[in-house]
Amino acid sequence: MSKVFFDVGISLDGFIAGPNAGPKNPLGDGGIKIHDWMFKQKAFLQHLQLEGGETNNQDNDIIERIFKRIGANIMGKRMFEEGEANWPEKAPFGVPVFVITNEHREPWVRPGGTTFYFTNGDIRTALEKAMETAGEKDVRISGGASINQQYLNAGLVDEFSIHIAPIIIRSGVRLFEHLDKSKFSLKINSVIHSPMVTHLFYTIKNTV
Repeated sequence: MSKVFFDVGISLDGFIAGPNAGPKNPLGDGGIKIHDWMFKQKAFLQHLQLEGGETNNQDNDIIERIFKRIGANIMGKRMFEEGEANWPEKAPFGVPVFVITNEHREPWVRPGGTTFYFTNGDIRTALEKAMETAGEKDVRISGGASINQQYLNAGLVDEFSIHIAPIIIRSGVRLFEHLDKSKFSLKINSVIHSPMVTHLFYTIKNTV
């Protein structure tokens, strides 16, 4: 059965993006450094149809497993707008992406297998469409933080993983704000570390 999950990088002090984020400054001031570990891995570069990168390490293996399980993505309009300006040729997904927005827009087809579909409903409507598209694979809630929080509070997330970079940003967008802790509890599945990042994997028990 398909699962719903999210997978994000954060700073040690809990931010997924720095301040002043926008289309001209993706991930905000200093936010791109959260993902330095990922940019060095062959699995990530290969996903973008680029050469090079490191392999035969746990970081690379984790990226491979995550990409293989994704059948569809969901994201909010703000995250899409920040990315759209920086995806002139390709988008780094390779599977359909459902964008939650009030905007009426035709699907945006990008080279490399990514098509963006613009859904004019609530989070459950977007999830239904993504689950149908994903088939036997899983649906990734790709963010931003507000969308992840909405799905958590609605009891619609089964698992999540976070990748903690050893950096301090001090301000920006926090991952774990505006949550109703009465709606779910967490179980640690595994913790894996490398010289550049610590990977935490959780299962969620929903109470809603």
